[in-house]
Amino acid sequence: MTSAHTFNAIVVRQDENKQLHSSIETLTVDDLPKGDVLVKVMYSSLNFKDAAALANRSILRQFPIIPGIDFAGVVEHSTDARYQPGDEVVLTGWQVGELHWGGLSQYARVNADWLVKKPKKFSLHDCMAIGTAGLTAMLCVSALEEQGLRPNEKEVLVTGAVGGVGSVAVALLARKGYKVAALTGRPEADAYLHELGATSVVPRDEFSTPKRPGRMTMDKETFSGAIDVVGGAVLSAVLPRIAYGGSVAVCGLAGGADLDTTVFPFILRGIRMIGIDSVRAPTERRLQAWNALAELVTADDLKKMYTDITLDQVFDTCPLLLAGKVQGRCVVRLW
Repeated sequence: MTSAHTFNAIVVRQDENKQLHSSIETLTVDDLPKGDVLVKVMYSSLNFKDAAALANRSILRQFPIIPGIDFAGVVEHSTDARYQPGDEVVLTGWQVGELHWGGLSQYARVNADWLVKKPKKFSLHDCMAIGTAGLTAMLCVSALEEQGLRPNEKEVLVTGAVGGVGSVAVALLARKGYKVAALTGRPEADAYLHELGATSVVPRDEFSTPKRPGRMTMDKETFSGAIDVVGGAVLSAVLPRIAYGGSVAVCGLAGGADLDTTVFPFILRGIRMIGIDSVRAPTERRLQAWNALAELVTADDLKKMYTDITLDQVFDTCPLLLAGKVQGRCVVRLW
């Protein structure tokens, strides 16, 4: 590809009044920032963070910028010996789509350290059906098992279970033999969650009622562990219901960043709360997660949990994603 060739991308610009404006623009390779590897992006995905960025929720760190926190594509040019033209690669995290130009574009130029080669089992489309959300879900499952979680008579709770991270987490846990309680505010998604492998579906209302001020409540030891993508009042209600010695992997704040809790779940039951970060996770950790996903996830699993959209459909899909009305993953086809 020569610099004269053009491609399409979503570009966010800031005006003199610091108002943001997003649109699909036609660019050339010369417009892209410097980097080691030029990638023809075949697929990206739409994540909660992408939707928040396009809704001007203080996600983006520079302007102009192309949003999109992940992508999968084919190397067209590389100055790094690890990658050659024709290599199929995947990128998730590293503040791409926040500080660095991201994946909602037909081309991207990035630091070679941010890439990993596509797992052989998966197609490029599969990799974005999994995407950042699926990688995060795998990191959560691995973290819980590193803390001793094993299948037993108690369920593992997954909050925000209809979303991207939650959907993959439910499927992964079920595939590994766990009983899974899927928490959601969408009763119409019961059949979907059971199809993914959930053994029960829990209404979100049971976990979002505020406690009476000053009341210390230690609820029944219901769950052996949990994966939480919601935060806020839901996470506050989850902690007192974790069984002795259990752990909660925390990876999101769709329901808020505040946490109203006490030390009692930690000092009376010895539970652990583990923060999961997929943005700066070391490459070795990412490769371990992708290898684990390749062993666990099948094509049939993926077919249950994604919808394909085009670049121009991103703008209409973002408000639905922020409102919790999108089921599973959204794969963005760039070509």
